[in-house]
Amino acid sequence: MAAGLTATLTLTVTALTLGLSTGAQAAALSSASAGRTDFGCAHPSQAGQARCFGDLKAHRTPSGRMSPFTTGSPTTMGYVPSDLRSAYKLGGTSGSGRTVAIVDAMDDPNAESDLAAYRRAYGLPSCTTANGCFRKVNQSGHASPLPSGDYGWAEEISLDLDMVSAVCPGCHILLVEADSANVPDLMRAEDTAATTPGVVSVSDSWGGSEDNTVTSYDSHFNHPGVAITASSGDSGYGVSWPASSPYVTAVGGTTLSKASNSRGWTETAWSGAGSGCSAYEAKPSWQHNSGCAKRTVADVAAVADPNTGVAVYDTYNNCGGGMLCDTELQLGLAQGADGWVEVGGTSVSSPIIASVYALAGNTSQVVNGSYPYSHTSALNDVTSGSNGSCGGSYLCTAGPGYDGPTGLGTPKGTGAF
Repeated sequence: MAAGLTATLTLTVTALTLGLSTGAQAAALSSASAGRTDFGCAHPSQAGQARCFGDLKAHRTPSGRMSPFTTGSPTTMGYVPSDLRSAYKLGGTSGSGRTVAIVDAMDDPNAESDLAAYRRAYGLPSCTTANGCFRKVNQSGHASPLPSGDYGWAEEISLDLDMVSAVCPGCHILLVEADSANVPDLMRAEDTAATTPGVVSVSDSWGGSEDNTVTSYDSHFNHPGVAITASSGDSGYGVSWPASSPYVTAVGGTTLSKASNSRGWTETAWSGAGSGCSAYEAKPSWQHNSGCAKRTVADVAAVADPNTGVAVYDTYNNCGGGMLCDTELQLGLAQGADGWVEVGGTSVSSPIIASVYALAGNTSQVVNGSYPYSHTSALNDVTSGSNGSCGGSYLCTAGPGYDGPTGLGTPKGTGAF
């Protein structure tokens, strides 16, 4: 992946770095959409790198800078595990010790302790290295050496681990940390995750724009019997890879709100979710929408809007913790987080869907993203909302049946997975 991916990577919010120039602050501000900033785990200095698709719910500081809300509690910073299991009718289901793998770049030194804090806050069973529930390895599958730490990728890792915990508290979790955000390193990590015994699903909350190299990497997602999910992106209408790979379940995003209807919830397409027609990936046999000659994104969806985001616990930062650190984070003068944050992005929806696959226990039949297409009755059809301008077609506008931003819909139990 070269020029196309590099263009996408320029969305990094560099205003979270200490000592930025006025010009850099202005550039970062222009990259932030209303009410959100990305995690900053994008490194556009090199071609062929991926960025993660996590967004922090944000506010404008008195100086005009867009900065994250970085202080809160387990009950004030977004949806909690019971909310997600209610919204997607997952009560009473269990992962029975199946393993969900998370592939990310760089190291989160606080991953296990932050995971423990999240699970403790919501009364979820302990998931540690000591009890065999949690493992953190490098891209080769070894416990050491681990990559260097990165504040943005650590936020992504915390998000991913917390979403698996929320949706499938009985699942084991394997965290595979690639040495860098370079695509070859991520591909090695992907193979390690998918071939580790016990893994039934893998979540990839990262990607970038397509170019003519993407098909050469698709084999790394071809692991029959392991469901692989990929975020559709956070820049609105437009296609991201690896979501466009025919070997993954491409996961779009919704705005999720509580409602007084029979479900208790309502969803619309999130304006930031990626969607559209691939320029390079062939149309899989299980997709029949006539508006795309090639692969269409997305397949399914889950909550992704940071303004209806989820609670996440992360403490890896460059300001040391405490009230002064919290202030610096709130003002956008430091990187990372110092506790509870509300987050969104299709980085939320991908691990949710990977965890639903694990709950379903059906991945021995999964060879690609096709399974939901023959089980649509077990999905909530999302029929309103848009992620951009595409002539009003289903590729960017939600409607009855299949559409680009939300695919076939969101989980209604585990029957579609």
